[in-house]
Amino acid sequence: MIQSFAIAFAFSFLGSIPPGTINLTILQLGLEKRQAVALRFALAAVLIEYPYCWIAVKFASLIMATPSIVQNLQLISGLVMVALGVLNLWSAARPTSFSMRFHNSGFRRGLILGILNPMAIPFWIAMTTYFRSQNWIDLTPKTNLHSYLTGVVFGGLTLLLLLTYLAGKIATLFTRQGLLKRIPGIVLIVLGLYALVQLLV
Repeated sequence: MIQSFAIAFAFSFLGSIPPGTINLTILQLGLEKRQAVALRFALAAVLIEYPYCWIAVKFASLIMATPSIVQNLQLISGLVMVALGVLNLWSAARPTSFSMRFHNSGFRRGLILGILNPMAIPFWIAMTTYFRSQNWIDLTPKTNLHSYLTGVVFGGLTLLLLLTYLAGKIATLFTRQGLLKRIPGIVLIVLGLYALVQLLV
């Protein structure tokens, strides 16, 4: 039970490091020194990891046997990142009442971006399959399964809170708010386009 939690925690923490919609938004909130909003955002975003990881554990064999599902998840992820990047740049240049409400929200924003992050499913399919093949985890008992899923949530939450703290420390290096608000949008568009190009080659 403890081993399942520890393994899930460690790999959730490490797996959350690569740039994506969630941690880039957390970095932006941290740089803007909006720690309270960042905390609510992080809590909502990682809560979505729980059902996504559960789906990965329960339906791993079915999903892996259907490559088109994984490809479509990557396509959706790429399109979502490009769309969110464009929305970010648009709202930074021309703030509307909707974009301001979305920008200032914490928990609801985290839920939406967490749901729009379907690549968590193939990631946890691969990780869980590997852990099982190495006999590192046994998720047959329900206590072990929920301990594993809880580790996933807390690992991601710890990384997001660390990013918020570190971003807040370096926020003084960024003096131009306009540039600060555009950086996540530009990075999201680049990452989204990269994911879409990978599907074509």
